[in-house]
Amino acid sequence: MDSSVTAPLYRDITDFAHDMPSWVQHLAEIWTELGLLVFGVLFITGWWRARSQSDGALALAVLAPVATAFGYVASEVLKSVVDEERPCRSVAGAAASLVTCPPTGDWSFPSNHSAIAGAAAVALAIARPRLAWLTVPLALLMAFSRVFVGVHYPHDVAVGLLLGAAVSALVVAVLRRPAQSLARTVRSSGAPVAAWASGPGAPPVGRSRRRARRR
Repeated sequence: MDSSVTAPLYRDITDFAHDMPSWVQHLAEIWTELGLLVFGVLFITGWWRARSQSDGALALAVLAPVATAFGYVASEVLKSVVDEERPCRSVAGAAASLVTCPPTGDWSFPSNHSAIAGAAAVALAIARPRLAWLTVPLALLMAFSRVFVGVHYPHDVAVGLLLGAAVSALVVAVLRRPAQSLARTVRSSGAPVAAWASGPGAPPVGRSRRRARRR
């Protein structure tokens, strides 16, 4: 995409960023990286929760970070093909970026952070649909923060989000059944490490009903 198309919007957003209080600016600077950590925590808690659930739930929980990694790789491959300079270096008249502008050769299109966020948001929402209300806004906020701090064009983050989300959904769709079969195999292996990593799984239907009656 021609960067001149979204350059005016980039200038508007970075001007807006400079008009914000310093605490908002610092929060945006932190969030561009902290968002990755938040998704990492959601991956771990999702896996831990799925240990006591069905093979399918465990498979989706394990696939979430895998699908996210594929989203990042797809973004990195595209970035290596499209050598777009960072807006903090190439947009004339724009306000200075709030964070250090990445060096030349660290190209702008698409945004890897946004691709990771989009991939993670979709993968986690597939594994736990109720999380969509959290993961989707987090991904959008993370993508916006990359423009806000001045290191990406709006089209960089938009394409990054869409690319990551699409790749993540495709990976989950393709690997869901094999991952479920693998989860079933690991749980039945009897190996101590496998038993810890995969958990006991969901209790039999009869047992869960008896527990419900006791409560």
